[in-house]
Amino acid sequence: MADIVSTLQSWLDDPNVTKLIGVMIGIVIISIVSKTLGRILPRQIEDSDLRYRIRKAINIVGYVAIGLLIITVFNKNLGQLTVIFGVAGAGIAFALQEVIASFAGWAAVSLGQFYKPGDRIQLGGITGDVIDVSPLRTTVMEIGGWVKADLYNGRIVRIANSFVFKEPVYNYSADFPFVWDEINIPVKYGSDHRLARELLYRVADEVVGEYVPQAQASWSVMVRKYLIEDARVKPMVTLVTNDNWIEFTLRYVVDYKYRRLKKDELFTRTLDEYLATNGRVEYASATFHLVEAPTFNVRLSDDRADLPTTPKQIEN
Repeated sequence: MADIVSTLQSWLDDPNVTKLIGVMIGIVIISIVSKTLGRILPRQIEDSDLRYRIRKAINIVGYVAIGLLIITVFNKNLGQLTVIFGVAGAGIAFALQEVIASFAGWAAVSLGQFYKPGDRIQLGGITGDVIDVSPLRTTVMEIGGWVKADLYNGRIVRIANSFVFKEPVYNYSADFPFVWDEINIPVKYGSDHRLARELLYRVADEVVGEYVPQAQASWSVMVRKYLIEDARVKPMVTLVTNDNWIEFTLRYVVDYKYRRLKKDELFTRTLDEYLATNGRVEYASATFHLVEAPTFNVRLSDDRADLPTTPKQIEN
């Protein structure tokens, strides 16, 4: 028992051990304070985006405070620690190269505006909405998969930030929070194609026309920021003919979150408008006519007179 006490006393007499204990106590206090603030402050804020940013800011301030505490306590020993850290850093860098790449990816995402929480992206083969960006991984609520169109499937995917250096980053909502979409409408030959086009324009203006002014403003910013043409954002209807029907294509801009809902509304309204024309415009569909098979007359005769009846006749 005396040996243990003397050992502890010798450790406490070492100033480095005392500093280490002080740093550990300081880290515990900073962690408790940051976690407490992270739970209390966001409850007072209704805006989800601001609430998320405040929570992340509190965590970052906590990390910075811990770093400053360590530097302040060990500032006199930094010269000796530099050599040790340099030797150890080479081995750590090799063993944790993927982690370091992910941390560099986090810095690139934070400073390079690749994406931010709330954006819809495609990264590492996964498409979804970004719900969190940590120093090592980006957390995404996945869309698609076994679910059609742009709807959540319920899976939360964590993607290493290093993928921003390995693969393209597709952002659906960065500078231009709209996407172009199209629907194809087949119309029977003999229908009033001019009326069909007019009705399509009318439906497009009523269903997705609200997005045109917003999209035009956002695209104007894009034109000033990038070397890109001044594209058309108003609905556009084009026509082609084929062997089966007249095919109209309606192209329009829509909020990336409401693409499927607006497509359903466009198809429904277009069908209603065409049915209301009393046959002037009719939907076309592929029709197959099965040719009737010819009648076969088969006569079966039972001529028993020619059949052998006795054993001797059978043998012959």
